[in-house]
Amino acid sequence: MRILQSSILRALCAIVVGYLLVMYRTDMVQWITIAIGIMFFLTGVVSVVAYYTEKRKIEKTAEQLSTMAELRGGQGTPHNRMNIKKAMSPSFPIVGLGSMILGVILAAMPGSFIKGVMYVLSAIIILGSLNLFFNFANIRKIIRVPFMFWLFPSILAVAGIYMMAKPMEISALPFRILGWCLMLYGVVEIISGIKIFQVQKHYENEQKRVEAAYKEAQASMTEDAIVLDKKEKGI
Repeated sequence: MRILQSSILRALCAIVVGYLLVMYRTDMVQWITIAIGIMFFLTGVVSVVAYYTEKRKIEKTAEQLSTMAELRGGQGTPHNRMNIKKAMSPSFPIVGLGSMILGVILAAMPGSFIKGVMYVLSAIIILGSLNLFFNFANIRKIIRVPFMFWLFPSILAVAGIYMMAKPMEISALPFRILGWCLMLYGVVEIISGIKIFQVQKHYENEQKRVEAAYKEAQASMTEDAIVLDKKEKGI
């Protein structure tokens, strides 16, 4: 019964999560984009903070080295300090700054970013299909091109146009597929859990029946042995 209960609970959780993914797939895409943007922004902040922290340490070290050189009778202390700073100073984290900017864009405008990416991808697909059409048209001047070769770029062109018309629907398609798969898994899990429970109950009943038959046969053999012993003793 515990196995059946855990199986049903797991299946119900999968069905609920799958339903939420199917119903709110567009929101899921936007929230994941925002989460990715926050991660990019935080990594950029860490790299920039680390840069300025290291820069302050180097400035302090340069001052100490310059002071030591001055105490030893060195000349041109400010010049030496600048040279030490230039030699030891880390490069500015351009990648970190770019991560911060990208993170702000992703977190502040997730819908616009997703649409922009989908427009670019759909344009690439449409251009690729047009390129195939032009290639087949040139080949057709020499040999006959089968119908199937024209069908593939046509499908690509239709898919690209559909992506451009409904970019958010296409971007949320993986969540929709995942949601349906989770709901299907939940239904199958419930059915299999019930079947396994029935098989286990049948096995337990059969085991009890065999044990009862064995005890009954053992008791009968004991009674027969007692009766035989009494006959031998003439009781």
